Amino acid sequence: MLLSRRDLLFAAVPYPGVRYRDYSRVLPDFLRHHAEAAYQRRNRALAALTTPSAIKARQQWVRKKFWDLVGGELERTPLNARVTGAFERPRYRVEKLVYESRPNFHVPANLYIPLEGKPPYPGVLFQMGHSANGKAYASYQRCCQGLVQLGYVVLAFDPMGQGERVYYPDSTGTKTRLASSDSEHTTPGRQMLLFGDSSTRTQVWDSIRSLDYLASHPLVDAKRLASTGQSGGGTTTMLLAAVDDRLAAAVVCSGNTENLACANFNPPGSTDDAEQNFIGGGPLGFDRWDLLYPLAPKPLLVTVSDKDFFGTYSSAYIENGWEEFQKLRRVYAAMGAADKLAWGGTPLPHSLAYDTRLQTYNFFERWLKGSRAKIDAEPPTSPEPDATLWVSPKGNVVAGFGGDTPFSLTRKRMVGSVPTSLEVLLAIEKRKPEFRSLKRVPGRGIHIEALEFRTTESVWIPAWLIDPAKSSEDVLLVLDPNGRNVTWQEDGLGQQLAQAGVAVCAPDLRGIGDTRPEYMRGSPGYARGHQEEENYAWASLMLGVPLIGQRVTDLMQTAAALRSRYKRIRVAARGPMTVVAELAAALDPNVESLYLVSRLESFRMLNDQQTPNFPLAGIVPRILNHTDLPQIRQRISPRRIVVASDWSYEALLGFHRS
Repeated sequence: MLLSRRDLLFAAVPYPGVRYRDYSRVLPDFLRHHAEAAYQRRNRALAALTTPSAIKARQQWVRKKFWDLVGGELERTPLNARVTGAFERPRYRVEKLVYESRPNFHVPANLYIPLEGKPPYPGVLFQMGHSANGKAYASYQRCCQGLVQLGYVVLAFDPMGQGERVYYPDSTGTKTRLASSDSEHTTPGRQMLLFGDSSTRTQVWDSIRSLDYLASHPLVDAKRLASTGQSGGGTTTMLLAAVDDRLAAAVVCSGNTENLACANFNPPGSTDDAEQNFIGGGPLGFDRWDLLYPLAPKPLLVTVSDKDFFGTYSSAYIENGWEEFQKLRRVYAAMGAADKLAWGGTPLPHSLAYDTRLQTYNFFERWLKGSRAKIDAEPPTSPEPDATLWVSPKGNVVAGFGGDTPFSLTRKRMVGSVPTSLEVLLAIEKRKPEFRSLKRVPGRGIHIEALEFRTTESVWIPAWLIDPAKSSEDVLLVLDPNGRNVTWQEDGLGQQLAQAGVAVCAPDLRGIGDTRPEYMRGSPGYARGHQEEENYAWASLMLGVPLIGQRVTDLMQTAAALRSRYKRIRVAARGPMTVVAELAAALDPNVESLYLVSRLESFRMLNDQQTPNFPLAGIVPRILNHTDLPQIRQRISPRRIVVASDWSYEALLGFHRS
C-alpha cells in the first residue's frame, strides 16, 4: 500500500498533538459507499439480461418501480382540449391549443401541421429543456419548424413552470420571481416529497396526456409516434420512454444521462431538478439509464454535448453515460436490434444546435419514414415572438384560464394515518455505542475534551465536551445549525454553562460544521453550485438514506454513548435542528427533555406556504402519508418539551435546572 506524504511524515516522527481525521470526507465517503452498493446491485441485475425473456422481465420491473418511486400512475381524465387560435406560414400551420392533463390543470401547446405531403403524418412530441419561455425558445422553435417542414406533425408544450405555465410569476405575470425555471420545478417538487409524490410524476403525466392528444389527431399516424427534446426535454423524453409503449422511436439530446449508481461516484453526484432525482432508487439498483430499457428494441438515438462533462453536468457525465450506453447496447444486441441504438454528439456547448438538429432529422427520417435519404441542410426557419405562440390571452394559463398549480394540488392533500415505522422512513442505523477521547485540556474552572463518536460502521463525527470542574450526572446536548465551533469559545455559551455546573456536549452531525463536505471534482462552476447542503440532501434521498435520518442516527448514537458517563440526557436545539431533536427523542426514550428554539410546528405547514423557508435536509419523504410532528410529539409525552425564542446562556441554564 502506498502511503501519502502526510502519512510518511507522521510515521517518521510521532506527532505529539491530536491527529484529527478529515471530517470533510465523512458525508461524501458515506454516500460513496451507498452509491457503490447501488452500482454493484444494478450491474448484477443487468448482467443477467442475456435472453429476450429476461429483458422483458426487467422492462416490466423498470416500469413498475418507476411508478412506485414517483408516486404512482394517475387516472386518465377528459383532456377538454380546445384551440384558442392559429396562424399559417408558407409550408405549415400552427394551432394554439390548451388541454387539461388533470382536471383543471392546464397545459398550453402549439401543434405544427404540414401543409404539404399526404396524411397521416408521423407525429413527434417535442419536449422542452429548461428554457424560461418554454416552447417559444428559439432553437426549440427551429427544431419544430424544421420537423414540420420535413413532414411531421409536431406537438410542443410548455412544461410546468415554463413559458405560459409560470406558477410563481413576478409583476410582469409571465416571468418567474424565483431564481430560474429549475426552481419552478423544484420548489413544488420538494413539497410533494412529503406525500411521496414528485414533480417527476407531474412531468411524465403531462407528457403522456400530450401524447394522447397527438396520437388521437386525425392527421397523425398513431403507429409512428416519437418523442425528442434537449436537456430537460431529453430527460422528460427518457421518462416517457419508460412508461409509454406507443413511442415508435425517441431521440434524447443532452439529457441527464448520468447515474448516481455509478463507478467512481463523485459526491454529491449528478443531482438536478426535482423531477430528475429518483428518491429511494439506490437501494433498488434503479437509476436514470433504466428509463431507456423499456423502449428496447425500438429505435433510440442518444446525443450528448462532449463539453457537458465540464460545462453543464458533473465530471463523470460522458464517462458514466458511455459506460451505461454499452450495457444498453448489449440488450439491443440480445434482441436482434443492434442497429436501432445509436450514439451521437457534438463538440459544441449544451444546446440544441444546428448539427444536433440534423442528427435528429436524419434519425427520424430513417426510423419513422423508412428513408435512407440524407438531410444535409435544415429547412428555412424563423423563430416567432413569444406572444405569437401564446395560447392564453396574456401569456399565463393560470391568469388566463384559472385552474390549479402544482402548489395548490399538493396543498389540497390531507395528512394520512397509515401505520409505518419511523425508523424505516428515516433509514436509522443502530450499532453498539462507541466514542473516543482525543484530548482533554483545562479551561477556567472547566475542562474541554475533543471527542469523536462512531455513529455507523464508517462514520465518525466530532464533538466538544465541556465539563464543569465538579462532575455532573446530567449532560446537555447542544445542536446548533452552525456547528459545534460556535459553542466552545471562552465566554461563549458552552463554557458559560459549564462554569455554572452544566456539562455540555456539542456534536457536528453529518454535513454540519466540521463535517461540511469537501468539494467534488470537476469544473469549479459546477462544483460550487453542487456544494450546497441541498445537493447532498438530494443525493442522500436518491441513495435511500435521507440526510435528516443520518443526523437523527448521529444524535441517537451520540446520546447512547454519553450514557456511559451521564445518567440524564437533555437536548437543546434551534432552527432546522429542532426536527432532528424531536425525531430522535421520539425514537429514544432516554432523552429526558427538549429545549427548542425556532421550532417547525408541522411538516403540513410547509405545504401551506408557496415558498417555505425550510431546508430539504430536514424533509422526511412520505411522512405526511403516515403522521406529522404534532403526532410525533405525542410519542415524546409526558417528557418535557420547552418551546422558546431565547438561545442565551441564561435561558439554557434555566431549562437545565428546572
